[in-house]
Amino acid sequence: MDIKELRNNIDRIDGELTKLFKERMETAAAIGKYKQENGLPVFNKEREREVLNSVTGSVPHELEGYTKTLYQTIFNLSRSYQKKLIKPQSPVSKMIEDITNSTPCERPSRAIVACQGVEGAYSQFACDKMFEYPSIVYCRGFEDVFKAVDSGLCRYGILPVENSTAGTVNKVYDLMEQYKFYITHSLKLFIRHSILAPDGVKLEDIKEIFSHEQAINQCSEFIASLGVKVTVCENTAVAAKMVAESGRKDCASIGSKDGAAQYGLNALKTGIQNTDNNYTRFICISKKPEIYPGANKTSFMMTIPHEPGSLYNILSRFSALGLNMTKLESRPIPGSNFEFMFYFDIDASVYSENLKALFSELENDAEKFIYLGSYTED
Repeated sequence: MDIKELRNNIDRIDGELTKLFKERMETAAAIGKYKQENGLPVFNKEREREVLNSVTGSVPHELEGYTKTLYQTIFNLSRSYQKKLIKPQSPVSKMIEDITNSTPCERPSRAIVACQGVEGAYSQFACDKMFEYPSIVYCRGFEDVFKAVDSGLCRYGILPVENSTAGTVNKVYDLMEQYKFYITHSLKLFIRHSILAPDGVKLEDIKEIFSHEQAINQCSEFIASLGVKVTVCENTAVAAKMVAESGRKDCASIGSKDGAAQYGLNALKTGIQNTDNNYTRFICISKKPEIYPGANKTSFMMTIPHEPGSLYNILSRFSALGLNMTKLESRPIPGSNFEFMFYFDIDASVYSENLKALFSELENDAEKFIYLGSYTED
């Protein structure tokens, strides 16, 4: 056969497959209705195992793995379709509905907000963009921000979660899982770093640089060109303060040019980050969930069975429901043997029926499911 004949053959087979797939899904829907009426669970592992053994046993050995993957995908799609038609309201879906109805229409312009660092930190700049009149409580570390919100001292907390150059702030993800707080808003802030030094200090005089680990990573190429000692600090603003108070004429900090004047420092060079596309994403957290109108991003965490195909089975649900996953991050579970907690960001309206269907499926299939919030991102 030539290529045209082969493609015509494929088209014919695809037509038959589509017809049979439609018939199978209709039958799966009928089975789902029967299960609902008779109080039976949607997932029947024993039945799926029987089918897998049957279909893989009827194909050549080299196709067994492909056949298993095909039918596992079909099983996932069938369960997804059944659950969508049955439409059970999951606990998370009910919670989201209640929160949406009880949250005011506008975010507050005034609030007591916890930020890591001191005045002039990037967290402060993010806070000023999120709130018109914030009363800022500065905290020493990331966990102190969580503690300030947990104790009721502050209503909100501002934290960095990822940078386009240096990657994820892993500690914050771990704390989100530990404290079970909610994201109410997020912001992408353009980060333009400068090297800051006291009066009279020139670039060639510098022998030591102080800054936060993320800023150091974001400016690694510039730092390498200087060949100087690097000291990690809790925050870029803390680093600037340390340099200003040190009395030394051979050190500098890396941070925001806007914060330099506050500590009597001069910006010797600006734009020293590795790339001009340098953004840090900040989240606003609260102890109480809040969902404001227009929320179009949702975050959650979950653990899944530690077995082949588990993550693939989860990801196939996103595609089947037409949901766009924008972030997938894994974090090791302390004390476990190579098991992970997965963090997801999804771009979807909080009112989306497909989002509710996803929650219904994932809550049933996940070993642990943690809803982190639905919000808008600026």
